[in-house]
Amino acid sequence: MQVSDRFHLWQGLSKRIADIAATHRGCLNAAIPPPEPAPPQTTATGPSDQADTPARRHAKRLFEAVHAVTDTGCSLSAAARELGLNRRTVAKYARATTWQDCVRRTRPRRTTSLDPYLDYLRQRWEEGEHTATVLHQEIAAKGYGGHYQRVKMALAPLRRGLPIDTPRERPPSPREVARWITTTPSRRSLHAAEVLRRLLEHCPELNRTHNLVRQFATMLDTRDAATLPAWLDQLATSRLPALASLVKAIREDQYAVVQGTLPPRSTPASTKAASPI
Repeated sequence: MQVSDRFHLWQGLSKRIADIAATHRGCLNAAIPPPEPAPPQTTATGPSDQADTPARRHAKRLFEAVHAVTDTGCSLSAAARELGLNRRTVAKYARATTWQDCVRRTRPRRTTSLDPYLDYLRQRWEEGEHTATVLHQEIAAKGYGGHYQRVKMALAPLRRGLPIDTPRERPPSPREVARWITTTPSRRSLHAAEVLRRLLEHCPELNRTHNLVRQFATMLDTRDAATLPAWLDQLATSRLPALASLVKAIREDQYAVVQGTLPPRSTPASTKAASPI
């Protein structure tokens, strides 16, 4: 009796999801949130103080905080430790004549594993929870696997009344999209869930792919192949060539696929495994 290997069934499906995401690479930019409006162009008399944007407020607060420390003769390294900021950031603001000179014009910092949880940390801080140990435990329960020290450093600017600097996101890769789609929704990180939500709302083809994949995952989880024929019909009419190409292969070996989704049973040593998708 031939029994299709569940791992290879899922692996073959995952590769085709990545192919679909690559085909719709132009949609991947929709997964990142829109950037903040750029500050207005400066004029001959200098930037206008009336243009109150998050970037300008951020620069003003950092400038005032850095100069409040460095103007007393404190070294840049000591100021960085006291403010919980990068030394290069402190040096930039300390050397500037006005806060307007510090409005961000350079590329943002690289993302870290803590970034998806920064909004949650801000929210909990505003609610009154200021203990780094407690906040680290809370986000660890939500999927954060980083060290407590990184959470402590992220909270340092908040203790000084400064904002947490959030990096600009990059579009996900097709492989990342495939991994998110094939991951059980309850096990996706906060960041992955939000990015995938924006992407699926923008791209009907990836949304259709996601729905079909979750249907197949349900068959594997419940080990019930009763809906397999209807699912194959959906694949055939999905207008997704990467998935539609599976239909013939699965139908030719449908018995083995069905056996692969049913509860395990003892088989003779001579059982021959079916070819993976």
